[in-house]
Amino acid sequence: MLTFFRRALSSWVVLGLLGLLIVAFIVTGVGTPDGLGTDSLGGNGDSVATINGEKLRASEITRRAEGELRAVRAQSEQNKDLDMATFVAQGGIDQTITQTIGARALELWARDQGMTASDKLIDGEIGSIPAFAGPTGKFDRQAFDAVLQRERINERDLRADLAGDLIRRQLLIPITGATRAPSSLVAPYASLLLETRSGTIGVVPAQAMGATAPPSDADINAFYGKNLARYTIPERRVVRYALFGRDQLAAAARPSEAEIAAFYAANSATYASKQTRTLSQIILDSEAKARALAAAVRGGTAFATAAAAQGFAAADLALGDRAQADLAKLASPAVAAAAFAAPQGGITDPVRSPLGWHVLKVEAIKTVAGRSLDQARAEIADSLAKQKTDEALAAMVAKIEDDIAGGQSFDDIVKANKLAVVTTPPVLANGQSPDQPAFQAPPELSVLLKNAFVASPDEDPTVETIGAGQTFALLGVQRVIPAAPAPLATIRAQVAADVAGDRAFQRAKQIADGIVAKAKSGVPLAKAFADTGLKLPAPEPAGGRQIDLARSQTPAPPPLALMFNMRQGDTKILAAPNRQGWFVVHLDRIVQGDARSAPGLIEATRGQFVEVLGREYAEQFSVAVQKVLGVKRDAAAIARLKASLAKGTAAQ
Repeated sequence: MLTFFRRALSSWVVLGLLGLLIVAFIVTGVGTPDGLGTDSLGGNGDSVATINGEKLRASEITRRAEGELRAVRAQSEQNKDLDMATFVAQGGIDQTITQTIGARALELWARDQGMTASDKLIDGEIGSIPAFAGPTGKFDRQAFDAVLQRERINERDLRADLAGDLIRRQLLIPITGATRAPSSLVAPYASLLLETRSGTIGVVPAQAMGATAPPSDADINAFYGKNLARYTIPERRVVRYALFGRDQLAAAARPSEAEIAAFYAANSATYASKQTRTLSQIILDSEAKARALAAAVRGGTAFATAAAAQGFAAADLALGDRAQADLAKLASPAVAAAAFAAPQGGITDPVRSPLGWHVLKVEAIKTVAGRSLDQARAEIADSLAKQKTDEALAAMVAKIEDDIAGGQSFDDIVKANKLAVVTTPPVLANGQSPDQPAFQAPPELSVLLKNAFVASPDEDPTVETIGAGQTFALLGVQRVIPAAPAPLATIRAQVAADVAGDRAFQRAKQIADGIVAKAKSGVPLAKAFADTGLKLPAPEPAGGRQIDLARSQTPAPPPLALMFNMRQGDTKILAAPNRQGWFVVHLDRIVQGDARSAPGLIEATRGQFVEVLGREYAEQFSVAVQKVLGVKRDAAAIARLKASLAKGTAAQ
C-alpha cells in the first residue's frame, strides 16, 4: 500500500494538474525552460516520438529538461550542484519525455473532441499569476513583459502552454473530482497509523573498530577506480561580468545652475506662497433664500443655526481646507474668488454656480510661506540628478543591448564603456570554487549564476538586472569545465582516508551481522553486544506510533523507521548515515491500532485516498488516450539525445 502511495504521488499527473509546462515555473518563481511552446511539433531536429502522427522534437525535450534541472537545483539544497549528466543518468530525460507525451496527448485528444480555451479564459489565467502583478496587486503589463524577458519566454508560447493546461484541466478535474474511497479501503490503513511498535536499537560505530594497516598504492588506486562518482567534481564555469549602474553615472548627472533655475521657473507655483482656507458652505435653490440666510448670519445668527433652519445638518456644511484653485474646480471660479476675498470669520454674498446659490463662511485662513530659489536649490538639484541618472542608465542599458544585437562582443562593449571586468575562477552553480576553496563569491554573483549556467561560451553576452534595477551587469561565460573526477594525485590523502574508513565500515558490518545472528538464535540483544568484546554503546529501548512519526516536524530516525517495516521478533541491520557504522534494530512487540475509535482520522485518511486515487484514475485515462491516438517512441533518437545532453552538446 505504501508503495502505491509513493508511486501515485510521483505521477506526472500531479504536475499536469498544477500546470505541467512553463506556467508552474513562473508561478513558483523558480525559473523557466527557454522558449517552450507548441511549435516544437514542427521545426527542425530529431523527432524523439510521434503522437497521433505529430512529431515531438528533441529540441523541446532539451529545453524542458534544462528547465526541470534548474527547478530541481533551486528547490533542494541537496541537489544544488546537480549537473545534466547526472540528471540524464538518474532518468530525468525519460521522465521529461513521458510527462510531455502524456500532456500533449491529452491536449490533442481534447481538441479533437472540440474542447478549446478562449482568449478571454487565457487572459484571466495570466491575470491570476502573482508574478505578473504590479504594486497594486493587479495584473501589470510592465511586470508581465519584464518576467517574460527575464525568463526568455515569448508571449505566444506562454499563451499556448496556458491553453494546453486549461484544456487538460477540463478533462482531468471531472475525473479526479468524482473519486470516492470506501471505508473498507480506508479503515485498515487508518488503523495502521495507530499501530504501536517497541523494540531495541544498538549501534556498531566504525570508529570502534580500531586502526588498520595503511592502504597500499594498489589499494588506493583500486578504490579510486571503483568510486569515481564519489570524487567527481560537478560542472564548473568561468564567468565574466562587468557591473554598471547609478553609482557610476551619478557624478556626471549633477544638474547645472541653469537647469536648476529653469526648473524653478517652470514650477514657480510649487514654490510660491500658498493660502488655504477652512470653509463652511450652504447651497440654496434661490437667490432670495441665499440673501436671507446671509443677512441672518450677519445679524448674529450662527451659520450652522441658519443652515439648520433650511434643513441642513452640520455635516452638510464643512468643506474643510481648500486652496482657491481646488475650490474653483469643485464649484466655480466665481465662488472661489468670493470665498478668498472674504475676511476670516466673514461670509460671502450669494454667488451663483450650476449647483445653485452659494453662501460660504471663512472659518480660518492658513498661509504657507513660499521658498526662494536658494531655499529650494538642494531639493531641485537632487530631484534633477535622480531624473538625469535614471535617464542615463536607461540609455546605457538600451545602447549596450543594441550593441549586443549588432554583433559586438563582450570585450568590445567593456572597452567602449570603460567597464571593470570581474573574472571568476571555475565555480559551481552555488558559487563555490573547488579549485580555490578560499574564494568568496561576491553578493552579485549569486544573482548572475542562474543565467550563467544556462548560457554557453559561444553565445552573445547578456545584460542582467541586479536588485531593484539600481545595478546591471554585462554577463558572459568564458569557459565550461565538464564534470569529471578530480585527479588522484590531488586527492590521494583523501582517498587513503576513505579506504581506511571503508575497511572500518566493512569490519563494523561483520560485527553487526554477528550480533544479528546471535539475536536470532535467542541471545538477548544486550548480551550479543557485550559478547563482541568491543567497547560498544549499550542498546537502548525505542518505539512509537506511526501517526506520531508522521506528525513530527522532522523525519523519523532511519532505525526507528525500519522498525515499522519488520516482523515482530525480527532483528535487522541498517547502515548509519555517512558510513559511520551500523544500526542493529530488534522489534520486540507490535500493538495493533483500531481506527474505529478515531472517526476523525478515518475521514482525514479518506481525503488522502480520494486525492491519490483521483490522480491514479487521471493517469490511467492518459494512458488510454495515448493508446487511442497512437504514440511511437524513437529509441535511437532518445539515446542520441541522452548522449548529447550528458556531454553538454545538445542542440538548442
